[in-house]
Amino acid sequence: MKNKYIDLVGQTFDFPQDEFNVEDGHLFVNDIDMMGIIREYGTPLKITFLPKISSQIQRAKRMFRNAMSKAGYDGDYHYCYCTKSSQFEFVLEEALKNNVHIETSSAYDLNLIQALLNKGLTTKDLIIICNGFKRPQYISNICSFIKEGWRNIIPVLDNKDELMDLDEELGDYSGSVNVGIRIASEEDPNFEFYTSRLGIRYSDILPFYKNGISKNDRFRLKMLHFFINTGIRDTSYYWNELSRCLNLYCDLRQVCPTLDSLNIGGGLPIKTSLATDYDYKYMVEEIVNQIKTVCDAHGIPVPDIYTEFGNFTVGESGATIFKVLGVKQQNDRECWYMIDNSFMTTMPDTWGLNQRFILLPINKWNDEYHRVFIGGLTCDSKDYYNSEAHANAIFLPTVKDTRRDPLYIGFFHTGAYQEAISGYGGIKHCLQPSPKHILIDKDKNGHFTSRLFAPEQSAESMLKILGY
Repeated sequence: MKNKYIDLVGQTFDFPQDEFNVEDGHLFVNDIDMMGIIREYGTPLKITFLPKISSQIQRAKRMFRNAMSKAGYDGDYHYCYCTKSSQFEFVLEEALKNNVHIETSSAYDLNLIQALLNKGLTTKDLIIICNGFKRPQYISNICSFIKEGWRNIIPVLDNKDELMDLDEELGDYSGSVNVGIRIASEEDPNFEFYTSRLGIRYSDILPFYKNGISKNDRFRLKMLHFFINTGIRDTSYYWNELSRCLNLYCDLRQVCPTLDSLNIGGGLPIKTSLATDYDYKYMVEEIVNQIKTVCDAHGIPVPDIYTEFGNFTVGESGATIFKVLGVKQQNDRECWYMIDNSFMTTMPDTWGLNQRFILLPINKWNDEYHRVFIGGLTCDSKDYYNSEAHANAIFLPTVKDTRRDPLYIGFFHTGAYQEAISGYGGIKHCLQPSPKHILIDKDKNGHFTSRLFAPEQSAESMLKILGY
């Protein structure tokens, strides 16, 4: 009889052996037996594999370091983690082990950084890139940090009024303050809006520097910030927008000698399918080469390069595990597998963005499989998952008895944004609870350890939020 495991591996294209492996019909991820984890903790279950965070950071640093060396690039590279991808303390603690810096999006991000300082996990030498449209509290927190001696905080101006807001809030502070300017980049032609709502438009940036920043002795323009919503992609659109940014940087550098940093934002993708094919090495080398080529042509020094990788940092460290509670044959075609939680509440990107993640069965790899639809437990008609990123279908092992011999399924690389968007520990549709969350790490001897970060959300915690 033809080996069904080989068939299943084949239908999911490339099977990266450095991360996923199958032994005796059970899935191993990063050499960890997923069935062993399920037996210990149950489902539904969120998993964070902490060593993956460090390996992703080191991977990006290595690629930029090699690309700069190859190109003879005379500038530094700074890896920043954007907290909005996942604000959990254990994520920041792991990231900071790798000498990274931080990008913030709102006022409370700075409270988070203060808490890290209080725990001795960082110092006031940390580079903090403050992005986003800034409400008064955000401005206040930034200025408090400046006054308290955070030497490398860089508020990136999202609009021209923010310069005045910072100036007023700083009061009689006598030191100099580095600032950046965010470019309002042109979005992908397929995007609903043509120009980003964030940043200052190209034609206003030089006049804003000459008539505003340069006339205020308190501020020094240090950074130009460039971000594309669709991420770093090998498309004519991306390279065209990068070229526009580089030419603006050179024009600005001609009149602003303090400008020495270019922030190319975030956007390195992660694997959302086993069929993902992205040439990271080529993209990084091409970016470095283009920056150097344009700067050399204008006769100006190359800038230090900053990146803000969030999804790339933490996305591949996450997994979400469900149990198939029941099988429902609703008509001649549709076989539904009902899971023990909800896609809308636990993996909201599947619902809001039609995002696809790597989906693999945890057990029953040697069993026959068939096409299925996967349904969540809320009453919403959109609470389902019915296709893979590379195919308009899902194939999973056949389930004969969900009570005595259940099927478990795992969604992988779910570590970014899902908890923040779903409202971790809050109130969710149909009062579905946040799943149990565990952390997997390695001890000093290289052995895997696991610990419970949070139990499944209780009824009492929900009722308290609701005022009962």
